[in-house]
Amino acid sequence: MFDFNQVSVVLVNTSHPGNIGATARAMKNMGLSKLTLVAPADFPSGVAVGRAVSAVDILDNARVVSSLQEAVEDCGLVIGASARSRNIPWPMVSPEQCGQKAVAEAAVNKVALVFGREDAGLNNEELQLCHFHVQIPADPNYSSLNLSAAVMVVCYEVRKAVLALDEKPAIEEDEFWDQEKANGEQVEHFYVHLERVMTAIKFHDPENPRQLMPRMRRLFSRIRIDVMEMNILRGILSNIEFRLDNENKLKVQLEESKTAEESQS
Repeated sequence: MFDFNQVSVVLVNTSHPGNIGATARAMKNMGLSKLTLVAPADFPSGVAVGRAVSAVDILDNARVVSSLQEAVEDCGLVIGASARSRNIPWPMVSPEQCGQKAVAEAAVNKVALVFGREDAGLNNEELQLCHFHVQIPADPNYSSLNLSAAVMVVCYEVRKAVLALDEKPAIEEDEFWDQEKANGEQVEHFYVHLERVMTAIKFHDPENPRQLMPRMRRLFSRIRIDVMEMNILRGILSNIEFRLDNENKLKVQLEESKTAEESQS
């Protein structure tokens, strides 16, 4: 039996509490119950309760956090809703593919479905925390969906994918894999480590980044490395840091020796 608790809906900086309540109702219609709110403007709220109708239990159990990074740190798959094309293209899925990927991944990892602000959606930094972007193919003459409507579309595709599990035996993407996927928290620590080392070897200039880190994030989001692969990469980075540190110490010793010789002559 599919565990819907493995899939959470994440709302980022929602400004109107009514949209939070309507989202809870949409989730319950489709069998989902895990709601995370990132810095909502007004919550708890009687307006949210009124719009939730019989889904108040989802509001009562909603998790409130301060950042999207915190919201997805324990998730193996993060899919963010995006209505706009970006400077750096990201792996894109349809709502149907989103539902299929979420259900397949939920067998082994937690999944987050992320929705942005009513007026501006998700910003570039938030979208870079996602493995995939999902775009709902609305009419281009009026493509702006209400937040809860967008949530309903995606949650419906999740439910549809769950119902399809009864029709045919599922072969999960990671069924025969030997390691679990790295979660959001592990990946973020890796990115910090990677940027630090690239800066140390002067490959990366934080003052003139040239979209290097967003492209590195896109690369590893597309690959979705597992825990062992991440440990190998971080081991390589640590070895580089160790060797750089030894070289710097040797340079200091040589400079001190040279200075001492000059003072004696």
